[in-house]
Amino acid sequence: MTTDSRHATSAAGGGQGWAAPGHAERYRRRVLAERSRLTHALGDMRSRQHGVLADLLDFNSGTAFGRQHGFGRVRDIDDFRRAVPVRDYSAHAPLIERMASGEPNLLTADQPVVYFTSSGSTGAHKKIPVTPRFMRTTFFPFYYAAWAPLIENFPDVLQRPDAVLNLKHDPLTVPPTTSGGRPHVGASQVDFGSEFGEPLSAELGTAAPWGALPVNVAPDDHAEKMYLRLRLAVQSDVRCLIGINPAMIAAVPYQLTLWWERIVKEVRDGTLGGVPYGSPDSARATELAFIADYFGAVDPARVWPRIRALFGWTTGVASLYLPSLRGRFGIDVAALPAPVAASEGPVGVPLDRHGSAGSLVVTASVYEFVDADADLTPDTETLLPSELEAGREYHVIFSHVGGLYRYAGGDVVRVVDMPGGVPRVAYAGRSGRSDAAGERLREAQVLRALRSALTATGLGLVNVSCRTERRPGEDAAYYVFAVAPESPWQPAETVRFAELLDEALARESTGYARARTERRLAAPVLCLLDRDAFQRDWHAAVATGIRPTQVKDRLFRQDDALWRRLTGGA
Repeated sequence: MTTDSRHATSAAGGGQGWAAPGHAERYRRRVLAERSRLTHALGDMRSRQHGVLADLLDFNSGTAFGRQHGFGRVRDIDDFRRAVPVRDYSAHAPLIERMASGEPNLLTADQPVVYFTSSGSTGAHKKIPVTPRFMRTTFFPFYYAAWAPLIENFPDVLQRPDAVLNLKHDPLTVPPTTSGGRPHVGASQVDFGSEFGEPLSAELGTAAPWGALPVNVAPDDHAEKMYLRLRLAVQSDVRCLIGINPAMIAAVPYQLTLWWERIVKEVRDGTLGGVPYGSPDSARATELAFIADYFGAVDPARVWPRIRALFGWTTGVASLYLPSLRGRFGIDVAALPAPVAASEGPVGVPLDRHGSAGSLVVTASVYEFVDADADLTPDTETLLPSELEAGREYHVIFSHVGGLYRYAGGDVVRVVDMPGGVPRVAYAGRSGRSDAAGERLREAQVLRALRSALTATGLGLVNVSCRTERRPGEDAAYYVFAVAPESPWQPAETVRFAELLDEALARESTGYARARTERRLAAPVLCLLDRDAFQRDWHAAVATGIRPTQVKDRLFRQDDALWRRLTGGA
């Protein structure tokens, strides 16, 4: 078997272990054990953080990066901060590119097995080196523990392979590779069992009939893949949806409606993508047809009446639309938060049923923080976890044995509380700012302002984005908010919402308030779209070949072409 074909098995076979006797119970025990270990580690955060630092220094001291920055002379976090500047992906990229070409011992002593792909704010694909040591010490402990609240409180997700519709699972037959021949894929496309010797690592839902599609479909035809999975899933008793990226979960009601006639016909005919599959099921087809005929809409709650949980990010823009979206899946459906993490590494993992926050993964990385309103520079002064304050927001900087050092990934977190002196954090938004007139608005500030205006007016929305514009011949810029209302807004409500939003933005940002007072910014304007506008836009993005996991909610949208695609010129 060649290297490429070995890696090409990817996640396609990752769910097969679920069919083995006792697998579900072994998985449950592993998940709960990892949560127990992480919980225990929280009681000794300072020592654990020092241990992570000592390990990464010792393991990687002989690398090109380690020698350049004197890892052998570093004894504590203060030495480390003096030796290594704060760095973003672009600063790591030259060595990463050399690693991806096959050159060893640059950032890490371990040879990367795969490279996770990650889209930054520009949409450019990063290459995140993934080594065996990183997976053992940084990734797997939080990865397993993250599922504990789900399987503990909703044990029926373990009872059948098709009880979970895992929307992010996307196995590839032939994955793209780096110039050095290593797969360059999303984390959801890697079979951790074969690549890293973790037979229990296959996620819930990966052994379902739709886990590895039984018909041929082009690797980049993501819309057809989504259709085929839904077509198969309507014949199962789904209890949970896993999306991680909440935009994928939000797309499901739209997709069901979009493809409903085709789905019903294929169930009745016993076909999948036009190819014979299984047996015709006229009884289920009749049930499905009745849903649309009687209710006039195809909500997931009626297709799968025993759904109990959604698993994905619950913060950011999603925090504005999840309350109403959950109702389309069922009145008692729980929304459990996915970890606060990126392809580069974890930050927080929920160890209970808190709706948004997770405890700092103190065994995974060395963590530093910077006030979210400060600009990051190579010599930025940082705070340690014990120095954070509840209610404040911070840039996250982390270092781990996988070869990322004092890495600023671009995320901002909010410290929800500090139980036992350990931060429990929630994702607050990207660190980039909108700054047309000195207002320096962060995503989290705009989201709080939107939430304030929604609460005050009692209005609901499906999604929202904004950008700045200028009218011809006028100096003052102004914000345009594209809003898809959950139900139609009356003209007076729209005016009131815009006024309250303007006031809330001024409270959130002194820069915005000053720009409004000095008339460098005019009052915001609302552009009301129809309910499905953001879903059509999401599907248009997927149609360009972007993997659905990477088509995320974007609050700030300054690109003219993408704005026109969303608003349709409204």
